[in-house]
Amino acid sequence: MTQSFLSALLGADRPVIMEVKSRDAHGADLLRGRTPGDIAAAYQRAGAPCVSVVTGRWFGGSAAMLHEVTARVDVPVLLKDFVTRHDQVTAAARAGVSAVLLTAALLPRESLHDLARACRAHGLTPFVEITDAEEAIGLPDPQDCVVAVNNKDITARERGAGDLDRSRALLPAVRAAGTLCPVSASAVGDPATAAGLLAGGYRGLLIGTALLRAPSVDAWLAEFDAHRAAGTEETGRVTVPLTVEAPPVLPHPAPVTGPAVAGEAEDVPA
Repeated sequence: MTQSFLSALLGADRPVIMEVKSRDAHGADLLRGRTPGDIAAAYQRAGAPCVSVVTGRWFGGSAAMLHEVTARVDVPVLLKDFVTRHDQVTAAARAGVSAVLLTAALLPRESLHDLARACRAHGLTPFVEITDAEEAIGLPDPQDCVVAVNNKDITARERGAGDLDRSRALLPAVRAAGTLCPVSASAVGDPATAAGLLAGGYRGLLIGTALLRAPSVDAWLAEFDAHRAAGTEETGRVTVPLTVEAPPVLPHPAPVTGPAVAGEAEDVPA
């Protein structure tokens, strides 16, 4: 039986959630001739404690992509998409995932908490993503949740520059929420920055684009390990070049009907 997402991340020597996605926020190809399953399998060989799969269509994802990844790896898998309904949580559990993204900025608080309880009822870890301190308040059973700080702006479809100051500023609030596993997610672009975030108090990182673009995942991780061993402290801010104007802020989406793993629904990246 696959270990729980939360316990796998907390028990990892290298607590990096390695992400699979088809393209970046600007539409650039990240697979580069590889299949999602091959990438996920390579992550597992490199020692990933957990794998994330972006099924949202904005990033070229699909339910088929999720099924391909869960069939290829034995480590816990995180579903990243815009999950708004109980049937999506049920479908995710049937697809073999171990954790489900819940985006606090796009869910009313009552719905967020209800979906977190639904995740736990299915044996899944709620992966609650926040962008401000208020979103972390009052989570039910926070010790059973991962609380992640998204360093990008979801209302701009994550096309803008990442702001790691957000992770720095929100760590006290994330800890105060009661989670055992604060995570810094998105815009973690280089090994030194990644090592610094862990040194600063985060228990996990979610890294996608940097690993997908790396000529060698093993070399990227070896450099990361070297920075950690040397006690490198994080400095500076990671920025992502803007090549496309950000779209307007999205309205709250209407309910979606039909059978779905989350990738079948109207999706919003996170």
